[in-house]
Amino acid sequence: MEYFQEWFIEFFKTFFTDLWNIIRGFFVGLYNLTIGYPIKYFKMLVEQSELFNIIDWILSIVFIVVFLFLIILIYLVIIQLVRRYLRFSKIEYDKMTLLNQMNLLERKVREGNIVNIQTPKVNTPSNKRDTTRVKGNRFTKLNLIDEKYKYTKLPTLMTDKDRLSLSELVTHFRNYAAYHHQLYYNEQVAATFFAGLATSKILILEGISGTGKTSLPYVFGKFINNDASIISVQPSWRDRYEMMGYFNEFTKKFNETEFLSSVYEATFRTDINIVVLDEMNLARVEYYFADFLSLLELPNSDEWQLEVVSEQQIGDPVNLKEGKIKIPENIWFVGTANNDDSTFAITDKVYDRASSISMNEKAVPFEGIDLPKVNISYEYLNDLFEKALNSYEISKSNMNAITKLDDHISKTFQITFGNRIMRQLETFVPVYVACGRSEVEGIDYIIARKIIRKFETLNLPFLKKELEELVVMFDNLFGKDKLKESKTMILKFINQV
Repeated sequence: MEYFQEWFIEFFKTFFTDLWNIIRGFFVGLYNLTIGYPIKYFKMLVEQSELFNIIDWILSIVFIVVFLFLIILIYLVIIQLVRRYLRFSKIEYDKMTLLNQMNLLERKVREGNIVNIQTPKVNTPSNKRDTTRVKGNRFTKLNLIDEKYKYTKLPTLMTDKDRLSLSELVTHFRNYAAYHHQLYYNEQVAATFFAGLATSKILILEGISGTGKTSLPYVFGKFINNDASIISVQPSWRDRYEMMGYFNEFTKKFNETEFLSSVYEATFRTDINIVVLDEMNLARVEYYFADFLSLLELPNSDEWQLEVVSEQQIGDPVNLKEGKIKIPENIWFVGTANNDDSTFAITDKVYDRASSISMNEKAVPFEGIDLPKVNISYEYLNDLFEKALNSYEISKSNMNAITKLDDHISKTFQITFGNRIMRQLETFVPVYVACGRSEVEGIDYIIARKIIRKFETLNLPFLKKELEELVVMFDNLFGKDKLKESKTMILKFINQV
């Protein structure tokens, strides 16, 4: 018995001594690695360098630089491996948690006899029912996007050459388009495009064929090093499922569209993403795009959640949360529209929520300058918009004139600016001015596109006198020949009477 006691006591004394040596050795090693050994190496260099000549010093410095570079590289590799391991562990943990929750729910359902869950029979000797579920990847394209980006957001690397002002971006873009793509846009169209990006997530480019409506977002994507996704709208589109895709109950796969893939890929990016709905009014926009029109109106972008599938399953894309995709802030939807007999009229519901750009004239060709593409992050572009709002707020005199004009149009024509159009006006005009254009020109554009356009629905033959008075009021409030576009539209209405 006493021999056992001696061995037992000696064992634990040795065990705790060894454990303490391990712990102490870890901290001693950490100290030596970060402080002790560097001091030791430095002392060695000081002692040996007393006899160094110039060549010895040069070789020593080169060696130290290379050595430090290798050490830093090793540290970075270790850190990256640890980060990947932690990220992988989190994904696996989330999968296991979800699987456990699904199994628990299935057990509760079976025990409560709430739903008769059918499981497939398999040909086994015991002829028993197989209760296991095999979860396949029902989102082939979206899972490939996950792998492409390694489940991590791609940072946008900007240099000093990329940090341009809004007016410089307008000039840079026009010259790039002209020189590299032989596409010509005047300053007003380019400035309106940038101001439209600040005003709404939805842009409408409309006009006659051949004026560069589709080419504008296409070349802009080239300009910012992120190609625009061009989606051809089909006349058969009646709801968002034809645009985004749907779950096929027969194949148990989700029919993924290019539109859905483009929106999903934007969730992994931090730069500007453009999705073009080419000839968007071949189908009724307010039908297939209704959910986006409503969601993008919400002031809190965290609420821009769109349901893709009714429930989450193991193997679903990482950025689908509870079957929903969050529309990212760094994406814009640009629709092109031709006004002819083969298309539907775009309703006020769509126009009021979008920034529209009229492109009825081909720009005059000019000799562009060979300027490079730019890398621009959503955060940087948004900062430019915020600075413009703070620096170029609409003047009090023009705001007073807008208020008087709103009162007159509301009483005479029963058409009002409304809160939404006023918010757009207060955003569009400052950014338009920051792009190098005039304040009154920006006001004129919004009035023409948002207010005067609605006069088409009025009984114009009985309003000739009121229209003529409105033209005079324009001159009195803003100066003679200032609201050129608005006056041109009204004079066109008068001539049609």
